[in-house]
Amino acid sequence: MSLLDDVAERDGWRCWVCDEAVDPHESVNDPRGPSVDSRTADRKAKVVERLAHRGCNTRKGAVKVAIAWPDNLYVVEPAPLITVAGRLERKGGREMVGRCPTERDAQEAADWLVDRFSRLVPGLPVTADIEPGGGQFLVILSTGRR
Repeated sequence: MSLLDDVAERDGWRCWVCDEAVDPHESVNDPRGPSVDSRTADRKAKVVERLAHRGCNTRKGAVKVAIAWPDNLYVVEPAPLITVAGRLERKGGREMVGRCPTERDAQEAADWLVDRFSRLVPGLPVTADIEPGGGQFLVILSTGRR
């Protein structure tokens, strides 16, 4: 098996950048085709390779990657998730990632975040907590030190 197949099987044929399915039969030269990515532009960093669409991987080289929050979540001032993932990987701890007007909105955001981080940073045990404060609900991601 090639490195691409190994990485893709481990990642479940999902792009780490956009979180959409990658077609194993698409040409590696097509923007929706599979490619192996290191998840960072820093060539000196030792980061596990990840599966990405060719287009997502190419775009990442030109601009800083941003993981989009779903439009259906009502989150005020959502945190940049790549930055949050980097800090939680390095230091562990807790980080507030957004504010929601209702507890239900906060729970939906928390559930999505735990699911998304399971693919964004595999092996990093992330949990989400909801804390009331100032008439709103704070969504907080937590992890132990790695």
